[in-house]
Amino acid sequence: MKIWVDTIQVPSMVEGGDSVRLEQFRTIPLQQAKALYKQRCNDERWLVCEPLESGHIAVVDVEAFNLLEHFKTLRTSEDAILLEQRYTPHSHYTKLLLLFYELGFLQSRDRSLTALRITSPQTLSAWLHVTNACNLRCPYCYLYKSKEQLTDDTSRRAVDAIIRSATQHNFQRIKLKYAGGEASLNFPRILSIHDYASHEAKSHSLDLSAYMMSNGVSLSVQMIEQLLARYIGVMISLDGIDDYHDRQRPFLSGKGSFKYVDRTITRLLATGLIPSINVTVSAQNLDGLTKLVEYILEREMPFTLSYYRENECSAHLHDLMFSETNMITKMLEVFSYIEHHLPRRRLISSLIDKANMTSSHRYTCGVGRNYLVIDQNGQIAKCHADITQTITSINADDPLQVIRDDTRGIRGLPVEEKEGCRTCQWRHWCTGGCPLITYRLTGRNDIKSPNCNIYKALFPKALHLEALRLLKYVRPLVIER
Repeated sequence: MKIWVDTIQVPSMVEGGDSVRLEQFRTIPLQQAKALYKQRCNDERWLVCEPLESGHIAVVDVEAFNLLEHFKTLRTSEDAILLEQRYTPHSHYTKLLLLFYELGFLQSRDRSLTALRITSPQTLSAWLHVTNACNLRCPYCYLYKSKEQLTDDTSRRAVDAIIRSATQHNFQRIKLKYAGGEASLNFPRILSIHDYASHEAKSHSLDLSAYMMSNGVSLSVQMIEQLLARYIGVMISLDGIDDYHDRQRPFLSGKGSFKYVDRTITRLLATGLIPSINVTVSAQNLDGLTKLVEYILEREMPFTLSYYRENECSAHLHDLMFSETNMITKMLEVFSYIEHHLPRRRLISSLIDKANMTSSHRYTCGVGRNYLVIDQNGQIAKCHADITQTITSINADDPLQVIRDDTRGIRGLPVEEKEGCRTCQWRHWCTGGCPLITYRLTGRNDIKSPNCNIYKALFPKALHLEALRLLKYVRPLVIER
């Protein structure tokens, strides 16, 4: 029997550890998880996953799958051995069932090992709007541009405010996102903020990570080297190849910016600073999405696909909004390309807007929980795409608590509180989608995403890609008879 599984190490109990004795495990009544999802890969392989609680994904051969099927009703492993007469009741057999149990595919009456753990986030993230200026004029941008910049005094007080909230709420880490506008236009300020934040985080026993969000048109080699020296990551916005990018991300003059972004990406890769690519997907660039994914995969860069979100600045532009049918059709074309060019790296959480298929979770993002958006004037909002709706400021003793207590506008609710999500098998991967787009289009926070049908159509296809990747690149765990 063979099983292909990624992202976790084989539990110590499967290797003979002391956490659960195999002899005791044989008598524990087990049953398939209620949310267990099974999808045929081919005549000899099945994909199995448990998206609600454990979040684990695996591929099994027919023999292992048939074993798992014995547990559609509650029974012990000893009972299953009797049903499967080809097998003898030895430790190898029980180890496979123990692995299924640890993966969350099988559950006992005591589900404590596999139940979704509701834990407090350990990282406080903060968006620092270092400038409101930008050298591009992207039609979908949610900002009215100006020359305002984050000053040295305001930036230091912003860092102090972040650390105050982090310590008061017992966070272990802080993550800073240097953004704008175009953050590189105020690059010296980014370096000074980061140096100050590094010193203050260390003095408060907090781990610090950071990255700069950039349109990528004007990052020099020297700037890249300074980022690399400080371990500041880079996220580059790239919406297509050539014209597909240029029509969504032109300069103020109307000139396209792709060749400049391509140059920056080449520079970054040459220095070893691998950028993360953020793609805003709209009706304008859907036709070019496959070529863009080809470009990204060839350079082995991580990426995310973010669906266009209508906002006050772009509401008059009707050629950006996509239809469900068109999005699904074009995404399936992208999936088809990936299937024939499978990367070794896991892509499953990069392919469906805000969905995270790495593990089960209850919230889409940190809005209203562990996220602060600080504008160039020191005012604080809940979401960077809603940055003008400020709630408090860096002068507050605990700005995060003010954000958490505010019930106006967008709210980050757990998926169980969203109408249309409560019984969905994908709810702990999708979590109801982007809360801002849902609120803007429906006026509600407690309802499923307007993109729900797209998510449901794409999840099985994304799982198929993951199954193929596991089979191609992961060495199977072999359970002897």
